[in-house]
Amino acid sequence: MLMNAPPQICNFCIMDTTDPDIRFHGDQGCNHCIHARDRLAHDRFPGADGERRLQAIVEHIKKEGAGKRYDCIVGLSGGVDSSYVIYRAIQLGLRPLAVHVDNSWNSELAVNNIQQIIRTLGVDLVTIVIDWEEVRELQRACFAAPIVDIEIISDHAIFAGVYRTAAEHGIKFILSGTNVATESILPDAWAYDKRDKKHVMGVYRKYGSGKKLVTYPSLGPLKFLYYTLIKGIKFVPILNYGDYNKAQTIDTLKEKFGWRPYPNKHGESTFTRFFQDYYLPAKFGFDKRKAHLSSIICSNGITREAALAEMNKPLFRPDDLAVEKDFVLKKLGYNDAQWQAIMDKPAIAHSDLPNNAWMFDHKKNPVTRALRKFAKFESEDI
Repeated sequence: MLMNAPPQICNFCIMDTTDPDIRFHGDQGCNHCIHARDRLAHDRFPGADGERRLQAIVEHIKKEGAGKRYDCIVGLSGGVDSSYVIYRAIQLGLRPLAVHVDNSWNSELAVNNIQQIIRTLGVDLVTIVIDWEEVRELQRACFAAPIVDIEIISDHAIFAGVYRTAAEHGIKFILSGTNVATESILPDAWAYDKRDKKHVMGVYRKYGSGKKLVTYPSLGPLKFLYYTLIKGIKFVPILNYGDYNKAQTIDTLKEKFGWRPYPNKHGESTFTRFFQDYYLPAKFGFDKRKAHLSSIICSNGITREAALAEMNKPLFRPDDLAVEKDFVLKKLGYNDAQWQAIMDKPAIAHSDLPNNAWMFDHKKNPVTRALRKFAKFESEDI
């Protein structure tokens, strides 16, 4: 591709050559939308069949949780998907325990939304608070590298915290808002697997301050296997069953809980908004809206024309960006010169640092594929 030439764009979705690994296949679209359509065909169960499968799962959860205070657990961020999952759990007659991991980046709106949902539904909430100094040092290590996916820090803690809490309470089912309808596309070059403890700690050891991590939740592969195979904890993406429509979901949350929408996807976290809407586009040229909107195109939730129109909207208004950037940099402890040095420093690939990536590659590793099927409570006879 010529320097400064406009990116080539898929003729089916809106993914383009800002993903270095994209491949185009004529009228079929690109490798991303082909893969998305395959996932939608095999991992999503719409309509009556999905509802039947979901009811079978719910009955199994109720049976396993009989006599316990809680029969399932939900990681609650205050975002659309997780908020709807806990509401859906109550609708289905389940007894969820909500878990929130506080990394000191919650927006005020997210805190309010969480409180509204918990109060209205009468659900118990466990909040895992990570010491801010630990979060800051971990995130600064990722910027110092710099690697693409700094969200591995927060997302790994959520992954670990939810499983740990489930094990502590004897809960065997984690209900997740992960769903194929809105999240089927994400290029490998734009992100890294959040479950890889070896990688998170490897980045910190090489680029971090050396501060001992006391409150940061982490989960290695042996412990994960223990939780999955011995404790029998299953991960259930319940939004893949039945018909999930995000626009309708937002209306429901507003009506039932006075839930207030965020101006951007993942606006529940100040850091995530800064990371996705400023850092990734400015440093790497990656705009995650393309992947998100392309996923929704593939599930017929938006037209390609409407998605392109959405992409014409600015990620930040200049005044808003200046305020948010100043806030984030001060909180992380960077002055302007230090930040500019980070923006100018060549990126380092995740694969060049310690990792267990092979353990999580279900496309190539048959053992991982089988474990994933078991851990996600997927069964042909449901």
